[in-house]
Amino acid sequence: MRDYTVGGSEEALAQANGLVDADWYRPHVDRSVLKTLVTSRSRIPVIHLAIWVVLLVVTGWWANTAWGSAWALPAFLAYGTLYGSTSDARWHEFGHRTAFRRAWTNDVVYSVASFMTFREPESWRWSHARHHSDTIVVGRDPEIAFPRPTSRLRVFAEFFGLLSARNELVKIARNMVGRPAAPQRNYQPADTLRKSQMWSWVFFLILVFVAVWCAMIGSVKPAMFIGFPSVYGKWLLMAYGITQHAGLSEDVLDHRMNTRTVHMNAIHRFLYLNMNYHLEHHIFPNVPYDALPRLHELVKDQLPPAHRTIRDAWREAFDAMARQRADQSYSATVHLPRSAA
Repeated sequence: MRDYTVGGSEEALAQANGLVDADWYRPHVDRSVLKTLVTSRSRIPVIHLAIWVVLLVVTGWWANTAWGSAWALPAFLAYGTLYGSTSDARWHEFGHRTAFRRAWTNDVVYSVASFMTFREPESWRWSHARHHSDTIVVGRDPEIAFPRPTSRLRVFAEFFGLLSARNELVKIARNMVGRPAAPQRNYQPADTLRKSQMWSWVFFLILVFVAVWCAMIGSVKPAMFIGFPSVYGKWLLMAYGITQHAGLSEDVLDHRMNTRTVHMNAIHRFLYLNMNYHLEHHIFPNVPYDALPRLHELVKDQLPPAHRTIRDAWREAFDAMARQRADQSYSATVHLPRSAA
C-alpha cells in the first residue's frame, strides 16, 4: 500500500526521482497562436455565467413551489445538481482567473462557487496549484481522488460527496482553531493560513445560520437550498470527475499518460465548462476554458485519441480500477500517436 498523504513517506521518493516541480511534456504550438489563446477574452464566460445563474433561480423557484408534492423530487434533483455539481466547474475556471480579465471579478465567482461545492477557498487555491505542478505524483498531489486500490464503496460514497464533505468539515474545524493539518501546511504557504481561518469561520457561520433557520421554522427546507445540495447534488460532478485521471498512470511527467480528454455534447460542455478537454487544460492551464476547443484542434495530432463518450471513458476507468484492486501497478494503456515526440 502506497502512502498518498501529502508530505508523507512517498514525498521523499518523488523528490529523489525528480518528480517535484519538474519539466513536463508539452506539444508543439506556435508561440504567437498560443499567446493569442491565452490573452484573448470573449463574452462567452459572461453569457455562460448569466445562463447558469438563471437556471439556478428557475430551478430554485420550481423546487420551492413544488415543496411537499411529488414534483419536489425532480425539482430538487435539478436544483441540487446545478448547485452541488456544476458549481465545481465555475469554482475551477474562475479559480484559475482566466475567465474574466480582472482578478477580483474571477475571485467573487470563485468564492461563491467554493461555498456551493463546499471547499474552503484559500486552501483549495493552493491545493489546486499543487495538483497542476505535481499532477498525480504520490505524496505531493492533494487531489488524487482515486488512490490505489480504490474500493467500490469509496466510489459510491463520493457520488453523494460523503467523504469529501467529511474531510472538508475536519479541515474547516482545524482551520477555525488555527491548527491546520500537516498536509495542508505542506502545500499552502504559512502566510495564507489566516485567510483559510477567516473563510472557515465564514462557512461555519453560514451553516449555523441555516441550521438555526431550520430549527426556528421546524423544517429542513432552508438546508435543502443552502448547504445540503453540496451533498445530494454531487453525483454529476463525480460522473465528470471519473473521466479526468482515474485508472491512469501515477508518477509520470507526461500529462498524456495521466489525464484524459473526452468528447461531450454541447449541454455537457456548458455544464462542465469545457473541462472535458482536461488533457489540454493540464498542459496549458493558462488558456481560458472557452478557447480549449480551438487548442484541442491545434494539438490533437500530438496527443492520444480523445475518448468518444463519457461512457467510453468510464469503461476504461472502472476496468483499470478493478484491475488495480489485484495489481496496484496496473495503469490503463495509453496509445500515443507516432508523430508525437
